[in-house]
Amino acid sequence: MADSNGAPAPVLFDELPAGGGMRLGFAQLNAEKSLNALNVAMIRVLTPRLRAWAEDPAIACVVLHGAGDKAFCAGGDVRFLRDSIIVDLGPGPNQQAQAFFSEEYRLDYFIHTYPKPVLLWGSGIVMGGGLGLMAGASHRVVTETSRIAMPEVGIGLYPDVGGSWFLPRMPGRTGLFLALTGAALNGHDALRVGLADYFLKSEARKALFEQLVGTGWSKTAADNHATLSGVLRSFAGRAVGALPVSNVSTHADTIQRLTEGDSLAEVHARITAYQSDDAWFKRAAATLAGGSPTSAALIWEIQRRAKHMSLADVFRMELIVSLGCCAHPDFAEGVRALLVDKDGKPRWTPATLAEVSADWIAAHFAAPWSAWLNEAHPLADL
Repeated sequence: MADSNGAPAPVLFDELPAGGGMRLGFAQLNAEKSLNALNVAMIRVLTPRLRAWAEDPAIACVVLHGAGDKAFCAGGDVRFLRDSIIVDLGPGPNQQAQAFFSEEYRLDYFIHTYPKPVLLWGSGIVMGGGLGLMAGASHRVVTETSRIAMPEVGIGLYPDVGGSWFLPRMPGRTGLFLALTGAALNGHDALRVGLADYFLKSEARKALFEQLVGTGWSKTAADNHATLSGVLRSFAGRAVGALPVSNVSTHADTIQRLTEGDSLAEVHARITAYQSDDAWFKRAAATLAGGSPTSAALIWEIQRRAKHMSLADVFRMELIVSLGCCAHPDFAEGVRALLVDKDGKPRWTPATLAEVSADWIAAHFAAPWSAWLNEAHPLADL
């Protein structure tokens, strides 16, 4: 399927008749070659369709999934954002970045507050912007191929898309550890930390969707939530033997011990100096050691500020901080090193955590609109 210009449609939509005289809405991210990386085009067709389905009394349930088997969504289109930063060096917030982040966060918030059940098939890679879509769904499915992470510390950003809200709500200080290290979660980990609700076998997608279509649905959202849960439980019961070992559970005590402390400096030093033969832990420590010092400091400060915030306030704060990252050097430099030149040698500014000042971090939290646009916060109405 293609759009009016002949290009592949960014999202494929389908409405299928189901039991009880109801219909199911299916939305498939359609960029398999880029691992379904989330871009503005996707957001701008997903948002109105989800709103239309929310208001349609004949739609019982919405299903979100990605093209192919490798990924639901490998993250946001950060290379596009870097390109826009390089081109737009004028005063005030970067307009393309502001549009992308504000529309993305608005969509994420809408999914969190959606009035109908939303099933998200989170098989394969789910990172960054993909996790933003996943976190708010009412029924989140992972499989033995799921690889979930928010590795933004490695590109000079921070875990946004609501991460400032859902990471601190994980058990103990697991969320802080994952934010600082970008450590990848498997399907079992996702269940443990509350990012997923059901574990199914990856091969079950087609059979699951077929059963959903053949199921009797109601005109009442609460009934449909229960119906969807029942179907997923039946599939999950057949997949228990495929659960991988949970790294988060295996290392829970170590994670708690290493993240104890009243300062980022001591937590950072403790994690990066930790000696382990475990590949998962070694990779996590190395990511923090090589990551942006500014990102680590932002993560620490964001978790402090977000502790008692509502979800809407978190998204409003994240928009300001994300635009702050676009206005400072590390985000563009991190994307260059990872995705453009691919030299793996980012030159961070400042280069060390000791050089990151309180004023430098505070500047990332300064809202730009009153100074430049004389406008209200773009997400003021959430």
